[in-house]
Amino acid sequence: MSEAVRINKYLSEAGICSRREADRQIERGNITINGRTAVMGDKVLPGDQVMYGKKSVSREEEAILLAVNKPRGIVCTAEKREKNNIVDYVNYPKRIYPVGRLDKDSHGLILMTNQGELVNQIMRSRNFHEKEYIVKVNRDVTEALIQGMSQGVYLKELDAATRPCLVEKVGRRTLRIVLTQGMNRQIRRMCESFQYRVVDLKRVRIMNILLGDLKEGAYREVKKEEWKELQRQLGITEDKG
Repeated sequence: MSEAVRINKYLSEAGICSRREADRQIERGNITINGRTAVMGDKVLPGDQVMYGKKSVSREEEAILLAVNKPRGIVCTAEKREKNNIVDYVNYPKRIYPVGRLDKDSHGLILMTNQGELVNQIMRSRNFHEKEYIVKVNRDVTEALIQGMSQGVYLKELDAATRPCLVEKVGRRTLRIVLTQGMNRQIRRMCESFQYRVVDLKRVRIMNILLGDLKEGAYREVKKEEWKELQRQLGITEDKG
């Protein structure tokens, strides 16, 4: 770190939490800089001592981004009280956390990182970032199902309508679905609206990052060229703090 960095960005890049959560922790008085309680807008200079409660915080200079093939039963949270949390499951030697969620009953691609800004950008649904899924259902796929789901579905329990999306039949009981939003259990709820039950849901792509042939339970580092393209799509540029 060669320049001053905003305290919320510093905490985010240290892998402590997102910028939004950092703001909450600052407001609660849980962050100090050189022994002084931090306030919104404070900046961290080289050599400053930052504390989160009683824990010393240092920003991870190495940017980490992993593609993980999450098995069923693993929960996409960094919460240690969840015994099946994905952080403990992956057991990466440096602090990372998941980008968004993938249902416990679903499997496939989840990204994990120590870069809070990356998390913020990907999670902003207004940016229409694509996520692709292969979905198996309990009975034969019909044209009515494809047309109905692709046009958008009103989900009564969420009191919200899904965005129009790409839905293709790729097997007698299998669909390929590309979403640009992430409502809670969205695909399962969409299928239930048409009296279908999801029996298998696998995420195979997040934007330009592909699951490919990554084995279940394994992870890989996202390649440099993949990361550059991801940042280009997200509109991320070097932020000087």
